[in-house]
Amino acid sequence: MQDGIIKLREETGAGVMDCKRALADAGGDYEKAKRLIAERGLAKAAKQGERATGAGLIYSYVHMDRVGVLLELRCETDFVARTDDFRNLAKELSMQIAAMDPDSPETLLAQEYMKDSAKTVDQLVKGVAAKVGENIQVARFSRFSL
Repeated sequence: MQDGIIKLREETGAGVMDCKRALADAGGDYEKAKRLIAERGLAKAAKQGERATGAGLIYSYVHMDRVGVLLELRCETDFVARTDDFRNLAKELSMQIAAMDPDSPETLLAQEYMKDSAKTVDQLVKGVAAKVGENIQVARFSRFSL
C-alpha cells in the first residue's frame, strides 16, 4: 500500500493523506483512487473559485516571430506564482491563445484543449488549481500577429 501512495502522490501531486484516503476508499484499486483524487480536486477547485487572486504573473510567448501573446494569469500567492506547475500552465495557455485566437478569457476557457481533446481549457486550469491548492484565473490576454 505504501508504494501505491507514493506512486499516486507522484502522479497526481495530491497530499499523502489524500492519496492514502483515496486508496482506502477505492479498496486498493489504484486507477479508481486516481479518479477519486481527480474528482475531489475538481470539487476543491470549484470552492476555491471565490477566493481573491492578488498575485500571479505576466507571461509572454512568441511563435515563429509571427504570433505573440501576453497573458495575465492570476493566483492567490506569490509562492504559487513561482511554481513550475503555474508557469507551465501559463505557457500552455499562451500556446492555446496563439493557435486558437480566442476573443476573451471566457471563450478561451470554453475551448477544447488543443493537446488533449478530451478536456477543455477550463478543466486544465481547474486541474492545476486543484494541484496547487489555490484559485487560478485567466485575467486577460492580448494576441498579436503579422
